[in-house]
Amino acid sequence: MTQQRRLALVTGGTGGIGTAVCQRLAKEGYRVVAVHHPSEEAQAAEWRAARAAEGLEIDTLGADLASFEDGQRLVAEVERRHGPVEVLVNGAGITRDKTFRKMEHADWEAVIRLNLGSVFNATRPVWEGMLERGFGRVINISSVNGQRGQFGQTNYASAKAGMHGFSMALAQEGAAKGVTVNTVSPGYVETAMTLAMREDVRASIVAGIPMRRMGTPAEIAAVVAFFAADENGYITGANLPVNGGLFMH
Repeated sequence: MTQQRRLALVTGGTGGIGTAVCQRLAKEGYRVVAVHHPSEEAQAAEWRAARAAEGLEIDTLGADLASFEDGQRLVAEVERRHGPVEVLVNGAGITRDKTFRKMEHADWEAVIRLNLGSVFNATRPVWEGMLERGFGRVINISSVNGQRGQFGQTNYASAKAGMHGFSMALAQEGAAKGVTVNTVSPGYVETAMTLAMREDVRASIVAGIPMRRMGTPAEIAAVVAFFAADENGYITGANLPVNGGLFMH
């Protein structure tokens, strides 16, 4: 259990990986707020009820994190309800996969604005407070494809690579103040999205992973909890791959 019941804000918190992160942090004693898109209010209510059935009291809030103004509004509301954000997990993201020759500007813009823009939009409003209090954890959920690239994902790979560039730069600004900034780069993970793939496509992906399986959301959540812990305050600017050996660097 965390000594002070620290407050964790998880963007993309009601998704596959986000849910596991919220569950893990709540079980470790954090107070947790999960962020979802404003269009998913009904699903968020069901999600909250499912967590309550597990014995976990997790609040949810809607925000369009492609918008800086909505990021500010979100953090102000979280702080009004629960107090200062001490752990921020940036997990909001979408895909708009297409080969570059077929990619429209809107496909590029949507992915960069949410996947990378949300990192700024959610982190900027909590950053001052973390520095002033002398404690903070910012954990960015990137991707193996931000490390190695992926056919048909120039937009997604650019955003995910940018997330770790952000981590390394901001880590230097927070280091002397007790605020760490780190990146987690998952490989293929069993979520609703990957489970919806055609069986032959899934099989070909798994065949290329040395561990011969996809990861689980709980395995990603374990690494997030590691970075969030008070005792791991000497790790910053790191990128921890969780990919079953798919990419080694």
